[in-house]
Amino acid sequence: MTPLTKAGVPAVELATPTVRLRAEDIRLAYGERTVVDGLDLDVVAGTITAVIGPNGCGKSTLLRALGRLLKPKNGHVLLDGERIDRMATREVAKVLGLLPQAPTAPEGLTVADLVARGRHPHQAWYRQWSADDEEAVAQALEWTGIADLSERPVDELSGGQRQRAWISMALAQGTDLLLLDEPTTFLDLAHQVDVLELVRRLHQEAGRTVVMVLHDLNLAARYADRLVAMRDGRIVAAGKPADVITEALLAEVFGLSARVIQDPVAGTPLVVPIGGHAASS
Repeated sequence: MTPLTKAGVPAVELATPTVRLRAEDIRLAYGERTVVDGLDLDVVAGTITAVIGPNGCGKSTLLRALGRLLKPKNGHVLLDGERIDRMATREVAKVLGLLPQAPTAPEGLTVADLVARGRHPHQAWYRQWSADDEEAVAQALEWTGIADLSERPVDELSGGQRQRAWISMALAQGTDLLLLDEPTTFLDLAHQVDVLELVRRLHQEAGRTVVMVLHDLNLAARYADRLVAMRDGRIVAAGKPADVITEALLAEVFGLSARVIQDPVAGTPLVVPIGGHAASS
């Protein structure tokens, strides 16, 4: 029998969101220097999460821990409920794709060869290159719109094309969880929007769950379902863009005096800097 609310209306049972990645009280450090301390974070399936914050606050360090490139000094990272540090590297790579900041490819490597490297987790001595691998590479190139560039060397591409090639490699892994560390770095505004539109398509049409580090607050607010704002290795605020991007938070986290208005195109928060430092205003 369906339960009723106090008003006598049938209650709607909401499905519990599936947590794909979870950080539990993690402390991250490089040598003796602690960068992130006591941090908890849930990444929910089927969402785009953008991590924002000033330089040096621990954004990229957090992403490295979520991708198992950095082992926490304390606490754990869980992937689909299992401690990621106890999982086989190959098994993690079949589920999670990580695109680091400003990746580089060997000189002369073609786009097709780069994307094919995404199939390495699926290879073994008893399973060599197959028709499935070929199809995965072709689909990845088609998804990112660079199939016509497959024979071009990666180092001859424009910044936007190069970033699409790296995203293609991550897609070829066949993972449905993508971690992108500043995917718009060094790109002009048009190419930044182009890459983020691709990320949105991957999310909406291919069901990818995405976590990305972004510097541009307005683009983060436009393209992410959820924002995580960090300062000094801790999460200051997390939630929908309209709840996180406030004038008070901009002053607290970025030391920025600004007004927050509605983006006339997307309806998301739009940051308009006033000028000067919040601490001195």
